[in-house]
Amino acid sequence: MNVGTTRGGARAFKLDALLKLADVKGTDGKTTLLHFFVQEIVRSEGSKASKSMMGQKSESRTEEEKEEDYRRMGLKLVSGLSAELCNVKKTATIDLKVLASSVSNLSNGLAKIQKLVKGLLCEDEKNKSFVISMKWFVNYAERKVEELHGDEERVMGRVKEVTEYFHGDVCEEQSNPLQIFVIVRDFLEMVNNVCNELRRSMKSPRTVTQQ
Repeated sequence: MNVGTTRGGARAFKLDALLKLADVKGTDGKTTLLHFFVQEIVRSEGSKASKSMMGQKSESRTEEEKEEDYRRMGLKLVSGLSAELCNVKKTATIDLKVLASSVSNLSNGLAKIQKLVKGLLCEDEKNKSFVISMKWFVNYAERKVEELHGDEERVMGRVKEVTEYFHGDVCEEQSNPLQIFVIVRDFLEMVNNVCNELRRSMKSPRTVTQQ
């Protein structure tokens, strides 16, 4: 934000600032800045969706009916954000240390197998068919482990890019490189809670009785 201007040239804001929206409360002590934020998004998205679906028919509805439709459609759209970003929520649960340890254990195990196969080559002919099979397996396993290391490096590079794009500079000492996904997961949970509150506060759908 403000890049190239005289207002500081800030390139990004910390995403964890979103989690603080719930800390800013209104005079009633219950409504928060997050409620206002969600309500504005709900109405905006609901208005777009309603006008797109209703077209000219929207002109025949009262303002109250329009507002109710906006809220219902908007709530449906905003509530669906959590499902749309389900992979982000899954990523937030990953323990990178455990994952890296698993890859390291595979490498160590492969090294032991390579040593074992190399030792069998020096023994008698009866091990020949077994050694041939194991050499094929070792070659296959080497390629797979190399792919895992390559994938690990590539994924962490992308995580760094995403973090820097949405969250600012990456701190090398950061304990959890996936922190950005944790922040988004927690924010989505907060938004869902607000959506549920708004849904409960809405009036029941109008019923039409036949005469």
